[in-house]
Amino acid sequence: MVCSAAPLLLLATTLPLLGSPVAQASQPGQSQAGGESGSGQLLDQENGAGESALVSVYVHLDFSDKTWPHEVSRTLTLPAASASSSPGPLLTGLGLTTECNVNHEENFYCACLSGYQWNTSICLHYPPCQSPHNHQPCGCLVFSHPEPGYCQLLPPGSPVTCLPAVPGTLSLNSQLQMPGDTLSLTLLLSQEATDLSWFLRHPGSPSPILLQPGTQVSVTSSHGQAALSVSNMSHHWAGEYMSCFEAQGFKWSLHEVVRVPLKATDVAQLPDQLSISCATSPGFQLSCCIPSTNLAYTATWSPGEGSKASAFNESGSQCFVLAVQHCPMTDTMYTCDLQSPGLAPLRIPISITIIQDGDITCPEDTSVLTWNVTKAGHMAQAPCPESKRGIVRRFCAADGVWGPVHSSCTDARLLALFIRAKLLQAGQGSPAEEVPQILAQLPGQAAEASSPSDLLTLLSTMKYLAKVVAKARIQLDHSALKNLLIATDKVLDMDTRPLWTLAQARKPWAGSTLLLAVETLACSLCPQDHPFTFSLPNVLLQNQLFGPTFPANYSISFPTRPPLQAQIPGHSLAPLVHNGTEISITSLVLRKLDHLLPSNYGQGLGDFLYATPGLVLVISIMAGDQAFSQGEVIMDFGNTDGSPHCVFWDHSLFQGRGGWSKEGCQAQAASARPTARCLCQHLTAFSVLMSPHTVPEEPALVLLTQVGLGASILALLVCLGVYRLVWRVVVQNKVSYFRHAALLNMVLCLLAADTCFLGAPFLPPGPQSPLCLAATFLCHFLYLATFFWMLAQALVLAHQLLFVFHQLPKHRVLPLMVLLGYLCPLALAGVTLGLYLPQGQYLREGECWLDGKGGALYTFVGPVLAIVGVNGLVLAMAMLKLLRPSLSEGPPAEKRQALLGVIKALLILTPIFGLTWVLGLATLLEEVSTVPHYIFTILNTFQGVFILLFGCLMDKKVQEALRKRFCRAQAPNSTISLSTNEGYILEHSKGGSDTAR
Repeated sequence: MVCSAAPLLLLATTLPLLGSPVAQASQPGQSQAGGESGSGQLLDQENGAGESALVSVYVHLDFSDKTWPHEVSRTLTLPAASASSSPGPLLTGLGLTTECNVNHEENFYCACLSGYQWNTSICLHYPPCQSPHNHQPCGCLVFSHPEPGYCQLLPPGSPVTCLPAVPGTLSLNSQLQMPGDTLSLTLLLSQEATDLSWFLRHPGSPSPILLQPGTQVSVTSSHGQAALSVSNMSHHWAGEYMSCFEAQGFKWSLHEVVRVPLKATDVAQLPDQLSISCATSPGFQLSCCIPSTNLAYTATWSPGEGSKASAFNESGSQCFVLAVQHCPMTDTMYTCDLQSPGLAPLRIPISITIIQDGDITCPEDTSVLTWNVTKAGHMAQAPCPESKRGIVRRFCAADGVWGPVHSSCTDARLLALFIRAKLLQAGQGSPAEEVPQILAQLPGQAAEASSPSDLLTLLSTMKYLAKVVAKARIQLDHSALKNLLIATDKVLDMDTRPLWTLAQARKPWAGSTLLLAVETLACSLCPQDHPFTFSLPNVLLQNQLFGPTFPANYSISFPTRPPLQAQIPGHSLAPLVHNGTEISITSLVLRKLDHLLPSNYGQGLGDFLYATPGLVLVISIMAGDQAFSQGEVIMDFGNTDGSPHCVFWDHSLFQGRGGWSKEGCQAQAASARPTARCLCQHLTAFSVLMSPHTVPEEPALVLLTQVGLGASILALLVCLGVYRLVWRVVVQNKVSYFRHAALLNMVLCLLAADTCFLGAPFLPPGPQSPLCLAATFLCHFLYLATFFWMLAQALVLAHQLLFVFHQLPKHRVLPLMVLLGYLCPLALAGVTLGLYLPQGQYLREGECWLDGKGGALYTFVGPVLAIVGVNGLVLAMAMLKLLRPSLSEGPPAEKRQALLGVIKALLILTPIFGLTWVLGLATLLEEVSTVPHYIFTILNTFQGVFILLFGCLMDKKVQEALRKRFCRAQAPNSTISLSTNEGYILEHSKGGSDTAR
């Protein structure tokens, strides 16, 4: 507190110059107050007759009552006689400019009186007082001894108001901003201004907050004009807005007060619903609390009969309480009406449900918190403990059983840090000052986190700080970085506690949020604090700064288990070294974090459950203030079990929630020992995924696939040639026409699909390749069309088996077969492309085929398995027709003939119905061996050969037509054919029916 035992007055005299080109300083006489006066000093000289100059006079006045006499607190006008008796310049008046008080440390607190101000040069050399007078810029300064100076007269303004002429005007679109509106402040300048800044002083706050561009704040300036815009207004943006600038050698400040009404979500009501039994609780209490605001609010309750209303202030909020003394007889809706002059009332409803006799209820429970008797189907609520904000909820199920407790309680100090960080990102505050202050409090808050809400709020605070640091490009000192790492270590230590499990149930990407925040903040160390090494149980950091010279290869190792090593070849940093910029390399190891990241796997990793080494390595390079992410890095993760996949955490996957990706990374064989060595072409957060089972990628399997597809293509071409020769002969009846029409379309689709699939490996892979996308879409469509034509053929056979004497009309069945065979697969392929391509989950990494991770592959596998299942049922139906009743009633010769017919049908129908694709399920299992892959490849890549043999060449009518065309001979009757089997099945069905009759 400033003592005023020895006040000091600085007086300025105004002297008109009478005929003298240069004004001389007058010598003052004794002060009438009995103090001593110093010598006068000329501070300004002006030329020309009739002009005046200001002369400073230092007078030391001592007043016993520590107050100024009223006569001294105004401009003194000298008598006319005094003026006429003066032979030289005429003294016309004395005015007080500056008031100084001296404290116990002999420091002078000098404040300018109305109409005066320290000029800018003096403001830059002396510190301001802690409590500026009237919030004027540069209105009060602290001096170590009396200065030979005084506050200068501000530029004169209107002679009526006698106020100084401010070189600018401040206007706004509205002093009352509704929630969600956009505030616009405009400053029009009449003089050239510099050092323009915007500030906001919250209601009741002693100091203003700097406003800078952020997610809600935008600042623009042009010649003679400046503007401030704040979007999405809320009560956090209410207060006094100030525009401060320098002009004409002075600092100026213009003010506008903005009010923002509260919205319903700003009001905390406890409870917002209540279920109560009047028999056990004749009275209850309701409350609604509002945050501090520059609007005056009053509350009225309805209904209010038989109740007592009160209000109290608590930790920055105002609460209105209604004590209901008489329980209502029926369900009642209470309303807290918050009113402010000139505004519509804000109505906050609170529902009260009365428990009646016979209602199902949950019993009272006082195990942890007190849960009163609650009606079934209603939510019970309880307040949070002290120093916590939020509410605890528990649902009473319809059967009267309590559900789990859901708490949103968050530590009040942590919540304040979160709001502060969020507003900092929005544009309130100075990042360089506030980010270290918030980081300094995070370790203590991390140690005290006791609920999932605490953990999620802490992670969100770190996320906002990281965004602020990245956008503002501020640098942290080593103490701020230590606080961050200590807080991170404590958060990772919670991996075995239920906090992480409950937090991930709310936000599965919480671990990804932590990784991105730490990754961003860790590389923001200021250059003067390099090199920097810091080690904790879960966090290991090494920062290294290199100048224009750089070692041939940069290597680093960490004493982890297993040991972790990384190396950056010198050639990948050559562009940075040649530029001559300083290079900062940050290497960070985070233990346990990989277990906290969501199990999201990108293209090429499939749906397997991978094991991880228990750590994540983050490597980042900063060239000046720019991040360099294209460097090559070689990492050795030590001994591993299983098949390693070198991966990095891609924050852009899965709609920004992050996932493991192996793009740009590959595993390398280590010569010394079996280790997981990874080579990546970019820098970020790395790890390694170990699959306990290896998917075979053998050259022999690839060669077998190519040979099989080539053979199938040739066989299908031969099949088309055969049909060209015998088509009119084999489609003389409806049954044969339907079967061969389906078989011909199946051959066409399979021929095109195999050709496309065989050529796809020669196309450039990736979603940026139109040819790869087209090949994948065509393969998907054509293979599906093949199977849908198989389904059409099976359905026709099933109809003939079930309805022996019913003939299908050709003009109806054939269009239905075309729709089923082409329209259905085209729709499935098109929907798959439109659904998964925008999500980056359509193409498999490095291949022109459907990705198995996001679900695109299952749009092929699902329909195929469904069709194969239906075809299997039709085949089983055919087998039953062949086996009954011959095996039970006929002689041994007929039994053997029936069994031979079954075997023939199996050989013919299995490849035509695509039943061999069931073996593909074995290749999708996690425990994969080479045997299922080889069997699946042989049976399905040679499917065209099987169709030629069993579906075409072994058909009796086809053979007879070919013999008539080439040999002119009659074919023997013992030829195996599908039509023979179909005729056998149908005739056997008729015979069985006659026998039964």
